[in-house]
Amino acid sequence: MKIALLGYGKMGRMVEEAARRKGHEIACVIDPGTGASGHLPGADVCIDFSEPRAVLENIAKAVEAGVPIAVGTTGWYDRIDEARRLVEEGGAGLVYGSNFSIGVNLMFKITRYASELFNQFSAYDPFIEEIHHKFKKDAPSGTALSLKRIVEAACGREVPTASTRAGHVPGTHRVGFDSEADTLTITHAARSREGFAEGAVLAAEWIQGRAGFYEFMEIIDELHDLKSHA
Repeated sequence: MKIALLGYGKMGRMVEEAARRKGHEIACVIDPGTGASGHLPGADVCIDFSEPRAVLENIAKAVEAGVPIAVGTTGWYDRIDEARRLVEEGGAGLVYGSNFSIGVNLMFKITRYASELFNQFSAYDPFIEEIHHKFKKDAPSGTALSLKRIVEAACGREVPTASTRAGHVPGTHRVGFDSEADTLTITHAARSREGFAEGAVLAAEWIQGRAGFYEFMEIIDELHDLKSHA
Protein backbone atom coordinates (compact mmCIF):
# COMPACT_ATOMS: atom_id res chain seq x y z
CA MET A 1 0.00 0.00 0.00
CA LYS A 2 1.31 3.44 -0.96
CA ILE A 3 0.62 6.07 1.70
CA ALA A 4 0.65 9.87 1.41
CA LEU A 5 1.50 11.53 4.71
CA LEU A 6 -0.24 14.88 5.26
CA GLY A 7 1.73 16.52 8.05
CA TYR A 8 5.22 15.50 9.06
CA GLY A 9 5.57 16.40 12.71
CA LYS A 10 6.19 13.87 15.48
CA MET A 11 3.07 11.89 14.66
CA GLY A 12 3.74 11.93 10.92
CA ARG A 13 7.20 10.50 11.49
CA MET A 14 5.88 7.79 13.80
CA VAL A 15 3.19 6.86 11.27
CA GLU A 16 5.94 6.55 8.66
CA GLU A 17 7.87 4.15 10.90
CA ALA A 18 4.73 2.11 11.70
CA ALA A 19 3.78 1.91 8.01
CA ARG A 20 7.23 0.73 6.95
CA ARG A 21 7.23 -1.93 9.68
CA LYS A 22 4.07 -3.35 8.10
CA GLY A 23 5.62 -3.37 4.64
CA HIS A 24 3.89 -0.27 3.27
CA GLU A 25 5.49 2.40 1.11
CA ILE A 26 5.43 6.15 1.68
CA ALA A 27 4.36 7.60 -1.66
CA CYS A 28 4.87 11.22 -0.63
CA VAL A 29 4.99 13.63 2.30
CA ILE A 30 3.08 16.91 2.14
CA ASP A 31 3.82 19.45 4.86
CA PRO A 32 4.01 23.20 4.14
CA GLY A 33 5.79 23.69 7.44
CA THR A 34 8.78 21.64 6.30
CA GLY A 35 8.51 22.50 2.60
CA ALA A 36 7.71 18.89 1.71
CA SER A 37 5.32 18.48 -1.21
CA GLY A 38 4.03 15.69 -3.40
CA HIS A 39 1.18 14.46 -5.59
CA LEU A 40 -1.74 12.55 -4.07
CA PRO A 41 -2.76 10.65 -7.23
CA GLY A 42 0.31 8.44 -6.76
CA ALA A 43 -0.96 7.18 -3.39
CA ASP A 44 -3.47 4.47 -2.43
CA VAL A 45 -4.50 6.26 0.77
CA CYS A 46 -3.69 9.41 2.80
CA ILE A 47 -3.03 9.71 6.52
CA ASP A 48 -3.54 13.19 7.98
CA PHE A 49 -1.76 14.32 11.13
CA SER A 50 -1.46 17.99 10.17
CA GLU A 51 -3.24 20.76 12.10
CA PRO A 52 -6.94 21.60 12.57
CA ARG A 53 -7.06 24.52 10.14
CA ALA A 54 -5.55 22.39 7.33
CA VAL A 55 -7.86 19.37 7.63
CA LEU A 56 -10.75 20.53 5.41
CA GLU A 57 -8.35 21.59 2.65
CA ASN A 58 -6.56 18.24 2.89
CA ILE A 59 -9.84 16.34 2.72
CA ALA A 60 -10.89 18.35 -0.34
CA LYS A 61 -7.58 17.54 -2.07
CA ALA A 62 -7.93 13.84 -1.27
CA VAL A 63 -11.49 13.76 -2.57
CA GLU A 64 -10.44 15.53 -5.76
CA ALA A 65 -7.59 13.05 -6.28
CA GLY A 66 -9.85 10.08 -5.61
CA VAL A 67 -7.69 8.92 -2.70
CA PRO A 68 -9.31 7.74 0.58
CA ILE A 69 -8.08 9.43 3.74
CA ALA A 70 -7.62 8.59 7.42
CA VAL A 71 -7.69 11.71 9.60
CA GLY A 72 -6.00 11.61 13.01
CA THR A 73 -5.86 15.37 13.51
CA THR A 74 -8.32 16.69 16.11
CA GLY A 75 -9.77 20.12 16.83
CA TRP A 76 -11.71 20.45 13.54
CA TYR A 77 -14.97 18.74 14.48
CA ASP A 78 -16.96 21.97 14.35
CA ARG A 79 -16.68 21.51 10.56
CA ILE A 80 -17.45 17.81 10.49
CA ASP A 81 -20.74 18.29 8.58
CA GLU A 82 -18.84 20.14 5.87
CA ALA A 83 -16.28 17.33 5.71
CA ARG A 84 -18.99 14.70 5.47
CA ARG A 85 -20.63 16.58 2.61
CA LEU A 86 -17.34 16.82 0.72
CA VAL A 87 -16.73 13.09 1.07
CA GLU A 88 -20.24 11.92 0.26
CA GLU A 89 -20.71 14.23 -2.72
CA GLY A 90 -17.32 13.18 -4.08
CA GLY A 91 -17.98 9.48 -3.60
CA ALA A 92 -14.81 9.26 -1.53
CA GLY A 93 -13.76 7.39 1.60
CA LEU A 94 -12.79 8.88 4.97
CA VAL A 95 -12.24 7.51 8.44
CA TYR A 96 -11.53 9.84 11.35
CA GLY A 97 -10.84 9.31 15.01
CA SER A 98 -10.42 11.46 18.06
CA ASN A 99 -7.84 8.84 18.98
CA PHE A 100 -6.45 5.99 16.85
CA SER A 101 -5.17 4.05 19.87
CA ILE A 102 -6.74 0.58 20.07
CA GLY A 103 -6.70 0.85 23.87
CA VAL A 104 -8.57 4.16 23.87
CA ASN A 105 -11.24 2.81 21.53
CA LEU A 106 -11.74 -0.17 23.81
CA MET A 107 -11.99 2.37 26.66
CA PHE A 108 -14.85 4.01 24.74
CA LYS A 109 -16.73 0.70 24.76
CA ILE A 110 -16.03 0.09 28.47
CA THR A 111 -17.08 3.65 29.32
CA ARG A 112 -20.39 3.27 27.49
CA TYR A 113 -21.22 0.12 29.44
CA ALA A 114 -20.06 1.57 32.79
CA SER A 115 -22.08 4.75 32.24
CA GLU A 116 -25.24 2.74 31.61
CA LEU A 117 -24.66 0.83 34.84
CA PHE A 118 -23.91 3.88 37.01
CA ASN A 119 -26.85 5.78 35.58
CA GLN A 120 -29.08 3.40 37.55
CA PHE A 121 -27.66 4.77 40.83
CA SER A 122 -28.26 8.48 41.48
CA ALA A 123 -25.62 8.64 44.24
CA TYR A 124 -22.85 8.64 41.62
CA ASP A 125 -21.68 11.66 39.66
CA PRO A 126 -19.61 11.17 36.48
CA PHE A 127 -16.56 13.27 35.62
CA ILE A 128 -13.78 13.31 33.02
CA GLU A 129 -10.14 14.41 33.35
CA GLU A 130 -7.39 14.51 30.73
CA ILE A 131 -3.76 15.64 30.61
CA HIS A 132 -1.51 16.17 27.59
CA HIS A 133 1.84 17.70 26.77
CA LYS A 134 2.15 21.47 26.70
CA PHE A 135 2.36 21.54 22.89
CA LYS A 136 -1.14 20.15 22.27
CA LYS A 137 -3.28 22.90 20.78
CA ASP A 138 -6.86 21.79 21.48
CA ALA A 139 -8.42 21.47 24.93
CA PRO A 140 -10.39 19.49 25.86
CA SER A 141 -8.83 16.84 23.66
CA GLY A 142 -10.85 15.14 20.95
CA THR A 143 -10.70 11.95 23.01
CA ALA A 144 -12.08 13.71 26.09
CA LEU A 145 -14.92 15.13 23.99
CA SER A 146 -15.71 11.65 22.66
CA LEU A 147 -15.78 10.30 26.22
CA LYS A 148 -17.99 13.22 27.25
CA ARG A 149 -20.50 12.44 24.48
CA ILE A 150 -20.58 8.77 25.48
CA VAL A 151 -21.15 9.45 29.19
CA GLU A 152 -23.69 12.22 28.61
CA ALA A 153 -25.68 10.06 26.20
CA ALA A 154 -25.94 7.32 28.84
CA CYS A 155 -26.48 9.56 31.86
CA GLY A 156 -28.62 12.28 30.30
CA ARG A 157 -26.80 15.15 31.96
CA GLU A 158 -23.79 17.39 31.46
CA VAL A 159 -20.51 15.87 32.58
CA PRO A 160 -17.71 18.15 33.90
CA THR A 161 -14.50 17.79 31.92
CA ALA A 162 -11.10 19.07 33.08
CA SER A 163 -7.99 19.55 30.90
CA THR A 164 -4.35 20.02 31.86
CA ARG A 165 -1.51 20.96 29.49
CA ALA A 166 1.95 20.47 30.97
CA GLY A 167 5.27 18.83 30.34
CA HIS A 168 5.57 16.05 27.78
CA VAL A 169 2.73 13.68 28.71
CA PRO A 170 1.64 11.73 25.58
CA GLY A 171 -1.92 11.56 26.86
CA THR A 172 -3.86 10.35 29.90
CA HIS A 173 -7.67 10.14 30.07
CA ARG A 174 -9.76 9.30 33.10
CA VAL A 175 -13.50 8.74 33.47
CA GLY A 176 -14.76 8.63 37.03
CA PHE A 177 -17.96 7.93 38.94
CA ASP A 178 -17.92 9.42 42.43
CA SER A 179 -20.21 9.08 45.46
CA GLU A 180 -19.90 9.82 49.17
CA ALA A 181 -19.00 6.18 49.74
CA ASP A 182 -16.50 5.47 46.96
CA THR A 183 -15.07 6.31 43.55
CA LEU A 184 -14.54 4.14 40.49
CA THR A 185 -12.24 5.32 37.68
CA ILE A 186 -11.41 4.06 34.19
CA THR A 187 -8.00 5.28 33.04
CA HIS A 188 -6.04 5.07 29.83
CA ALA A 189 -2.42 6.27 29.94
CA ALA A 190 -0.43 6.32 26.72
CA ARG A 191 3.25 5.46 27.21
CA SER A 192 4.15 6.80 23.77
CA ARG A 193 2.57 7.83 20.48
CA GLU A 194 3.31 4.44 18.89
CA GLY A 195 -0.20 3.16 19.61
CA PHE A 196 -1.71 6.14 17.79
CA ALA A 197 0.55 5.55 14.77
CA GLU A 198 -0.24 1.83 14.56
CA GLY A 199 -3.97 2.56 14.79
CA ALA A 200 -3.66 5.15 12.03
CA VAL A 201 -2.08 2.57 9.73
CA LEU A 202 -4.86 0.12 10.59
CA ALA A 203 -7.42 2.81 9.70
CA ALA A 204 -5.66 3.46 6.39
CA GLU A 205 -5.63 -0.25 5.56
CA TRP A 206 -9.34 -0.50 6.33
CA ILE A 207 -10.49 2.57 4.36
CA GLN A 208 -8.53 1.66 1.23
CA GLY A 209 -11.02 0.80 -1.50
CA ARG A 210 -14.05 1.92 0.51
CA ALA A 211 -16.41 4.86 0.09
CA GLY A 212 -18.24 6.60 2.91
CA PHE A 213 -17.67 8.61 6.08
CA TYR A 214 -16.65 6.52 9.09
CA GLU A 215 -15.42 6.90 12.66
CA PHE A 216 -12.52 4.72 13.81
CA MET A 217 -14.64 3.21 16.58
CA GLU A 218 -16.76 1.58 13.85
CA ILE A 219 -13.68 -0.33 12.69
CA ILE A 220 -13.04 -1.58 16.22
CA ASP A 221 -16.68 -2.67 16.50
CA GLU A 222 -16.46 -4.50 13.15
CA LEU A 223 -13.22 -6.30 14.07
CA HIS A 224 -14.69 -7.24 17.46
CA ASP A 225 -17.82 -8.66 15.81
CA LEU A 226 -15.74 -10.65 13.29
CA LYS A 227 -13.66 -12.23 16.06
CA SER A 228 -16.75 -12.93 18.18
CA HIS A 229 -18.31 -14.92 15.31
CA ALA A 230 -15.10 -16.63 14.20
